[in-house]
Amino acid sequence: MIKPEGVCVRIPASTANLGPGFDTLGMALSMYSWIGMKGSKETVIHLYGNEMDGIPTDKSNLVYKVAQMVFREAGVQVPELEISMYSDIPLTRGLGSSASAIVGALFAANELIGSPLSKAKLFDMATAIEDHPDNVGASLFGGLITAIWDGLHADYIRMEPHEELEVLVVIPDFQLSTSEARKGLPAQISRKDAVYNISRSSLLVAALAQGRLDLISRAMSDRLHQPYRAELVPGMAEILENAVAHGALGIALSGAGPTLLALVERQSQRKKELETYLLNTMKAEGIRASASWLSPSRKGALLIGSMPSGSFLEMIKGEVKA
Repeated sequence: MIKPEGVCVRIPASTANLGPGFDTLGMALSMYSWIGMKGSKETVIHLYGNEMDGIPTDKSNLVYKVAQMVFREAGVQVPELEISMYSDIPLTRGLGSSASAIVGALFAANELIGSPLSKAKLFDMATAIEDHPDNVGASLFGGLITAIWDGLHADYIRMEPHEELEVLVVIPDFQLSTSEARKGLPAQISRKDAVYNISRSSLLVAALAQGRLDLISRAMSDRLHQPYRAELVPGMAEILENAVAHGALGIALSGAGPTLLALVERQSQRKKELETYLLNTMKAEGIRASASWLSPSRKGALLIGSMPSGSFLEMIKGEVKA
């Protein structure tokens, strides 16, 4: 049964890879997007926020198209929708903007029709669209995710982030699409580099699961993708080499970039030093960038209520303040 009052959901941003865990490791972050959805006489899409530039407002909109996938899978017809979208997640910066839209659309559409599809099914659908499970898994389930995808089904394990783990993201003022960032990756790698990444990815998962923050710096190093993407992000090579010496537990390219992500101990006295180092290194390369301190988001996609009868934006502002 379609909920006439509609639904409103919140979806966290995400980071993928965490260095060596290419296409397999993800973590939800405390930066969010919101989607409101309800049936309508005609499709209308409202966009709010500074991160919505260029998003279509017709039926080519990704959220509309993904919602229709849910309806078809469930055998329900909801051809016309009123959709409202607000996001703090910057587009194509390596913070899971597309994954949050996909997960938000799947989750909202499923809630709108009474949740006939399981979260496992939504995860499979999201992974099939995104073609890798790390970002969508983190946005859907929250916390830390390690996952595999065989082309039909995704399996995952979710872990609680360590309570002392904090995240600093430095977001360059330019976009970098995942498809563009993948073009420079080699078709083959050496066995030595494969073992290097497998060992560090395994160690990183174990360190995060057991709270061994002392091992993170060594475990987050990578030879599979970051060396080949360094030229796309000026200053990245230097930052990956030296950020730990300025107070980071570990440092990595967030997803396909260009955002760089540092894991930091919450009680560290060197946070300002690290932030200044990262921004100044970017500035020296002529790159404008902004820094944000975030936490791992323990909650994934979340139903926060019905579609507001008044201002969607006012409701979101209330959520942000809360």
